[in-house]
Amino acid sequence: MKQILSRLVLHEELTSDETEQILIGITQGKYSNEQISALIMALQMRGISVDELLGFRKGILSTGVHVDLSPYKPIDIVGTGGDGKNTFNISTCACFVVAGAGYKVAKHGNYASTSVSGASNVIETHGVKFTNDNDKLKRSIEECGFVYLHAQLFATAMKHVGGIRKALQIPTFFNLLGPLVNPCQPSYQLLGVANLDQMRLYSNAYQKIGIGYGIVNSLDGYDEISLTGDFKVVTNSMEKIYKPMDVKMPISNVADLSGSSRQTIEDAKKVFDDVLEGNATESQMNVVIINAAFAIKVMEPEKEIDECIAIATESLKSGKALGVLKKYVELNS
Repeated sequence: MKQILSRLVLHEELTSDETEQILIGITQGKYSNEQISALIMALQMRGISVDELLGFRKGILSTGVHVDLSPYKPIDIVGTGGDGKNTFNISTCACFVVAGAGYKVAKHGNYASTSVSGASNVIETHGVKFTNDNDKLKRSIEECGFVYLHAQLFATAMKHVGGIRKALQIPTFFNLLGPLVNPCQPSYQLLGVANLDQMRLYSNAYQKIGIGYGIVNSLDGYDEISLTGDFKVVTNSMEKIYKPMDVKMPISNVADLSGSSRQTIEDAKKVFDDVLEGNATESQMNVVIINAAFAIKVMEPEKEIDECIAIATESLKSGKALGVLKKYVELNS
């Protein structure tokens, strides 16, 4: 580690193999907390490279619990978090809409860190018991089209840095790893990012990983398509800035998307359920539909976005998305 830190002081970049071995060494207790803290801060101050990030990704996946869902060619819909907008669980809602449309979804998530309710919070409030049992996970995706992978049961390496990350009290490159370490390594992913720098970083990372991807960012700072203004989409084959009118949708009401500082997890669950039950506001329904639509386009790039929106709308308004949630809860409670 002394040699690694000396190189980082000189602003040298590490190779993917080196950062993979560092991550494995962390799980084996080879380094002190002080050394790990110095490593984290050196990379944070300089900015992590794509190869360094992918090396840490390999280390987390190789030391964690793996689940093979490759025959289903699933998609994951996830946001980086940290946008400070405290929106309801838009990407998780979109997952059920996509599954309701007949696609396979393997959602990877965790409890909230910067908002009231993360994916794990809202799913757990429905009585779901998280598992990393391969047979149970496969049964879920086969019978209802949706499976949830609670991060803490899979990325065992993260527990070795949890105390250090908490003590530092700032975002680090470990926050960037979350979307990249889905333990089933899905065939497709729609990722929401909070800024354009992250969009470039992840786009380069996905190209090296070799999956079908879409990265979205609302230019006013949401890590999803919020329809509160212009938004940018980058995929394997295109890069474009859209206005809500381009997808024939009105501008969202900001208040409908965000909870108050006094919002509880139960409040978040109510909005989540209202959307899938068809009782939510127009803005809430539309943001879920548009994120689901671009997820569908990632899997079927030959489809026009209008067709993808129609597929997502039918899934939500017909009750198919709600049916997936009910079946998922039945299988996993």
